[in-house]
Amino acid sequence: MSTESDIREFLASRRAKITPQQAGLPAYGGNRRVPGLRREEVALLAGVSIDYYVRLERGNIAGASEEVLDALANALQLDDAERAHLHDLARTAAHRPTRRSKRTRGLLPDSVLRVLSSMTDAPAFIRNGRLDILATNPLGRALYSPLYATGAREPVNIARFQFLDPTGRDFFPDWDESLNTTVSLLRTEAGRAPHDSDLTGLIGELVTRSEEFRTAWAKHNVRLHHSGRKAFHHPAVGEITLDFDAMELPAQPGLTLTAYSAAPCTPDHDTLQLLATWAATEHTPGADQLPSKPSTDTTSGRH
Repeated sequence: MSTESDIREFLASRRAKITPQQAGLPAYGGNRRVPGLRREEVALLAGVSIDYYVRLERGNIAGASEEVLDALANALQLDDAERAHLHDLARTAAHRPTRRSKRTRGLLPDSVLRVLSSMTDAPAFIRNGRLDILATNPLGRALYSPLYATGAREPVNIARFQFLDPTGRDFFPDWDESLNTTVSLLRTEAGRAPHDSDLTGLIGELVTRSEEFRTAWAKHNVRLHHSGRKAFHHPAVGEITLDFDAMELPAQPGLTLTAYSAAPCTPDHDTLQLLATWAATEHTPGADQLPSKPSTDTTSGRH
């Protein structure tokens, strides 16, 4: 999709989510032809002319100032992720590359891999914004072992497994929440790196092959994903729900280290210990080998 259509559909979808009452406007009459706010109402709330807002919603956002973008974000009551996405779209519209890029990076630093390997009690992995898993510690490899099934291409990709592998739905029992999170993260990354050929290739593959992905992608939802809880149905140890913390690596732009944990003296903590025992006895393939040379592209943006 073009940047203009992304801008148009994002703004229109956010406008449709805000009612006049939520925006503090009187609702004149009950026969409104559009859900949410009208264009002229958004323009009024943002303090711009209706003609200018119409141009913005048509995708002509390249020349919009930071102040205008912030006023628009306030009018549409955007959250932090949506606000950042709007600014990313505007930057993309203003700076168009002459051709699609394929980012290249060197090796993951040994110091980062040592930190990852030292996290012996917590499943952990490093991913890029495209949701490729680039490195794991042994317990992280054990947790995500279904992604490393025979024949899986590496680096394994969480979204590709989730939507295209027959076991993806079983592995993520909170399916709707997990689906929406994955799509929102990829939509966020697409706003940051819309011209990355590997990213657009992945999205094109998922849109073509998965109706569920295609439906969720059309909603233009975005999110930040720094902490929370995630449920798994692991084939060896069963149900387990873990807390996660995702930490961006400042020295490696675009890479995120995610670590899982469970509170002591809880059933999930016991299951996590069972997973560690299983990993030690089964010797999950590759679990003791942290890849120091991932694919040619380890970033795909900042996330």
